[in-house]
Amino acid sequence: MLDKLIIKKARMHNLKDISLEIPHNALTVITGVSGSGKSSLAFDTIFAEGQRQYVESLSPYMRQFLNQKKPADVEEIIGLAPAISIDQKALSHNPRSTVGTLTEIYDYLRVLYARIGEVYCPKCGTKIEKLSADEMVDIIVNRAREEKEDYVTVLSPVIKARKGEYYQLLYNYLGLGYSEARIDGKIHSLRDKINLSPRQTHDIEIVIDKVLISDTSRLAEAVENSLEYSKGLVVAKYQKKEFLLSANWTCPNDNFSFPEIEPRLFSFNSPHGACETCSGLGRKNFFSPDKCPDCKGDRLRKEALSILIAGKSIAAVSSLTIKAAYHFFDKLYENLSVKERAIAENVIVQIVSRLEFLLKVGLDYLSLNREAHTLSGGEAQRIRLSSQIGSHLSRTMYVLDEPTIGLHERDTEKLIETLQKLKEKNNTVIVVEHDEKTILASDYLVDIGPLAGVHGGEIVAIGKTADLLAGKDKKALLSSLTLKYLRGEAEISLPEKRREANHGALKVIKASANNLKNINVSIPLGKLVGIAGVSGSGKSSFLYDVLYKNISRIKQRPGGRAKLDKVADIKGTDYINKVVVIDQSPIGRTPRSNPATYTGIFTPIRDFYASLPESRERGYNLGRFSFNRAGGRCEACQGAGYNLIEMHFLPAVLVECEVCQGKRFSRETLQVKYKGKNIADVLALTIDEAVDFFAGNYYITDKLQVLQAVGLGYLQLGQSATTLSGGEAQRIKIAKELTHTLGKRTLYLLDEPTTGLHYYDINQLLSVLNKLVERGNSVFVIEHNMHMLKSMDYIIDLGPGGGEEGGRLVAGGTPEEVAKTKESITGHYLKEYLKKPVKKKKP
Repeated sequence: MLDKLIIKKARMHNLKDISLEIPHNALTVITGVSGSGKSSLAFDTIFAEGQRQYVESLSPYMRQFLNQKKPADVEEIIGLAPAISIDQKALSHNPRSTVGTLTEIYDYLRVLYARIGEVYCPKCGTKIEKLSADEMVDIIVNRAREEKEDYVTVLSPVIKARKGEYYQLLYNYLGLGYSEARIDGKIHSLRDKINLSPRQTHDIEIVIDKVLISDTSRLAEAVENSLEYSKGLVVAKYQKKEFLLSANWTCPNDNFSFPEIEPRLFSFNSPHGACETCSGLGRKNFFSPDKCPDCKGDRLRKEALSILIAGKSIAAVSSLTIKAAYHFFDKLYENLSVKERAIAENVIVQIVSRLEFLLKVGLDYLSLNREAHTLSGGEAQRIRLSSQIGSHLSRTMYVLDEPTIGLHERDTEKLIETLQKLKEKNNTVIVVEHDEKTILASDYLVDIGPLAGVHGGEIVAIGKTADLLAGKDKKALLSSLTLKYLRGEAEISLPEKRREANHGALKVIKASANNLKNINVSIPLGKLVGIAGVSGSGKSSFLYDVLYKNISRIKQRPGGRAKLDKVADIKGTDYINKVVVIDQSPIGRTPRSNPATYTGIFTPIRDFYASLPESRERGYNLGRFSFNRAGGRCEACQGAGYNLIEMHFLPAVLVECEVCQGKRFSRETLQVKYKGKNIADVLALTIDEAVDFFAGNYYITDKLQVLQAVGLGYLQLGQSATTLSGGEAQRIKIAKELTHTLGKRTLYLLDEPTTGLHYYDINQLLSVLNKLVERGNSVFVIEHNMHMLKSMDYIIDLGPGGGEEGGRLVAGGTPEEVAKTKESITGHYLKEYLKKPVKKKKP
């Protein structure tokens, strides 16, 4: 393999025939403003082509089962390594999927418990030791005297709950001189033909002997034979009762006998280990939040939960946080006997190494039994990252999408160490990232720009990161916004003053959602407020589970007493009219949704076209200019502009509609023009172009200028929602709010709006959020970005740590006040950002 990746003439999306080289076995950061083309290069070109080439190397038989991708729009890529993408998507919506199962830690736990677990009777709690053959004979004789039995039938359970027809096995036992077997509860003669369904599970017990209790030597022989055939089990059957004895585990007090103690006994995804009441879900049913009454949420049958290591069941260990589990296994290893250490050493090493990786990516607060679907995108990505490091792959190309999302400054340093480890194993690490610390730690930098959309897609700086920061490339310094901010030539300025006017406050009393410790918080309204804290400190719980859910309930029942959840009371809601969440979810799931339709700008545009003289002559109304309604749209594609063609062994293909050539409207509709452009031409305009095109029509341009103000002037009016980044979608939502005429006294809640944003974009975002506040609204923002936090009027800092160590109010006040709070980790890092920066001289 070459020592570098060579990309020639990449044209995906807005990339403008760019050619570049990226070194292998290095940490490369691709940066640039939002919408500049970073993801188009990293994911849609480099990763997509790496994955496609790998799939093409497989046999046609294998390829039919894989989702084959179309070739990337690039002339050539040379030197590709097998590619793995680690992105922000949620891991799984399956409630059976947990942090423990995703990282394979739970699989190793199951092996550990099966090999060195101490067995306790679930009935009486007595520790159970293995029984010898002599002990079994004594138990059978004593039990027979209690039951006043003269004879006992000894059976050997050779097959337990396994599928098969077992013709040969039964024939072999007949050859050994045995004449009967109990199969699925019924006695059969081995001389008869026995037909068993190979697809059903069966229990087969060979009748070893019917022995007189007084004949202890013959009884001992029968027990020994049974143990040999069944690998340690004996069934002793009297006339009315029978019981199972085990050379493995049987309680001497109440004769409770365990099944085979093997890893599957500890699996809640297997009928051998799952709680019979809830089938391993841990709750009453799939949709119920209530715990299962039998297993109390532990998911396993009582036998599995009665096997302990250092006094803890496998469920108890799974409920530990990553940090607590790490300490548990560290201490456990020191206290193991020589024999136990020989058995368990390799397994514990695997568990501890995976826990270490999770600690290094800042996930110490997560528990092993945390369900995967409850994880944030950033947490999901870091779990994927830790599992990749644990896989010990080398000569692989990893492409990551902003791994620092959701990370506090404290944890970013740990993440960078992890990326460096990945690189040290001879892997190529390519990261789309805006985080300052990650960029400074990189070996190589590719900056895409200069701006976004049609104004981006070019390489404005490329080279060794240290050389670029030192100013060795004079041309890059002139055109790269990233380098300007990194070198201090441009900055996100501190506000001239913090807002001090009193517009009331929200007073949250005894908030207890998730890990929140009954906290009381007073939040000023009419201000830009940041909610800060390390990962897992309780920020999302506070914003969504306390504020959004409960204020929504209060506003839905004006005058009535709303039922509040996880909080004693919220006072001051009279000062706000409504609460709105603005997140980074897509503005639409289909290509039909676009900025024009979502923000409502398309309605006045359609109205304008319907009012043109030519439309009035033809009797065209507003509906004529909708591609979602019959009448004016192209019926061949139903206004989509393309048709979906299903391929047999290949992925479905979108083909431009032959009738309208992708314009979506009928020929007659397209004949209505203004300044030489029809309605389809207008949808193809960028927002910047549309402002000029509709100059003088303030009803349209006022709304368009709001989209310009949030930095989205480069987007096309009719650009498909599926092509928008999370940051773009969020800013479109903010623009929609700003276009409303009634916008006062609204509480806006945002969750990390700087995700996917460059310094340049953050500056624009801040001006937009400040506009919302200036209109008489309140804006609360969960944020880790220190440039954003330093610009807030007020900060609520939760912590001090994550998980159980979080959920407390550490500090509340202006950024300067938080920076002075010794207990605040956020304040510790914020100090540096509150200093006036010394600008570097331009070279």
